[in-house]
Amino acid sequence: MLAKNEEREATRALLASAARHASAFRAADPLRHAPSFTYEEAVVAFDGALSEEGEPAGEVLDDLVRRAGPGLSATTGPRFFGWVIGGSHPVGLAADWLTAAWGQNAANHVAAPAAAAAETVAARWLLDVLRLPEEASVGFVTGATMANFVGLAAARGEVLRRVGWDVEEDGLAGAPPVRVVIGDDAHASVFSALQYLGFGRSNLIRVATDAQGAMRADAFERALPESGPVIVVTQAGQINTGAFDPHEAIVPLAKARGAWVHVDGAFGLWARACPKKADLAAGVELADSWATDGHKWLQTPYDCGYAIVRDAEAHRRAMTIAASYLPPVSGTERDPSHYVPELSRRARGFATWALLRHLGRAGVAAMVAANCEQARLMAELLRAEPGIAVLNEVVLNQVLLRFGAEADDAAGDALTLATISAIQAEGTCFAGGAKWRGRWAMRISVSNAVTTQEDIRLSAEAIIRCWRSVASSAARG
Repeated sequence: MLAKNEEREATRALLASAARHASAFRAADPLRHAPSFTYEEAVVAFDGALSEEGEPAGEVLDDLVRRAGPGLSATTGPRFFGWVIGGSHPVGLAADWLTAAWGQNAANHVAAPAAAAAETVAARWLLDVLRLPEEASVGFVTGATMANFVGLAAARGEVLRRVGWDVEEDGLAGAPPVRVVIGDDAHASVFSALQYLGFGRSNLIRVATDAQGAMRADAFERALPESGPVIVVTQAGQINTGAFDPHEAIVPLAKARGAWVHVDGAFGLWARACPKKADLAAGVELADSWATDGHKWLQTPYDCGYAIVRDAEAHRRAMTIAASYLPPVSGTERDPSHYVPELSRRARGFATWALLRHLGRAGVAAMVAANCEQARLMAELLRAEPGIAVLNEVVLNQVLLRFGAEADDAAGDALTLATISAIQAEGTCFAGGAKWRGRWAMRISVSNAVTTQEDIRLSAEAIIRCWRSVASSAARG
């Protein structure tokens, strides 16, 4: 056994080594935005016999970096457009390092008062930046999937309570049926959350959408049930097009019917923080609950989402975890375990607090505005190239592309998929594919604070090069 001083020195050296490796990764200008290893190759790299006695910590850390490197995507880089992924801002990253080092369990306000206090203040700031009701409660969860789950759990409990059923106490067996109204182009994570909550996937009222994937208000009005408990799920930012459901029309209709309105705003809710884009989300503030991510447009490290509920009591009823060994809450104290489904969890409030304080309202607004402008520039540059079609109205940060614009569906699918593969292999930028209206397309998501207009130009040039190469090969037969 090492003496105490030796243990401390070994810990300092190990953490310093981790910091050097992490800093080197973040400082490098990635030549490739896609990993150079496949999953199968990465498994081979990590595989091996487990040591009986263990291995020195420093050697294990260095070996981890060596083995992981080829299988890492440059998701923090300025030209990663594969999904709506934030860049893990250095301030949030540093706060997250401290969070891991402090090792606080954010389950309650007595064991970790600093973690609970950071959540309390960060929650208030989030409501301010997103211009949502100040009386709303906020749960710090892993991401939008769990944020949707929490908001919809509160919705389920409240709409059943209104008809005399206590779902938290009595469960769903024998409960009055709850009808869920949702757009045809809602995100997969919402359908998963509804599945987890017992609503299933097929027992939903699906509403027709327009060409951009937004619910049609006329179709919504016809679909709204005339009686019984109802939950309405809307969308702020369709994942392929960036479109917003028409909340100013939909929410009053739903409210007049007595429905609970939940908004999936994983990335689009941040439009409310940007004066130039806030009109897209007009009416969203009238809803009852909202889901959004910190690790998207706020740029926190991963494992950070927010479940926001107007009725804090409904939120607590759905989520509170109570046990004799857990300290009780008194007065105005906020217990973090009353708003999320996890008891033991990471103290996500530290990174959120640090980033909001660092960026401020103006910084968040400028970041959202810049990414949206960059998306428009990308669309303009690519639209000018023969054979490339921009499929969506670029209202936010999403650009949806089809290659072989004049080709039939099968040929266009083949050309689009081949171009995506070429782009990923070339490595200047990273983008991925998605099915849209039954056809393959390439989606570009601009959501990194460090992306510049020069990154957009370089990426557009690379995409055009790859498309021309694919088109030339196809023409040669």
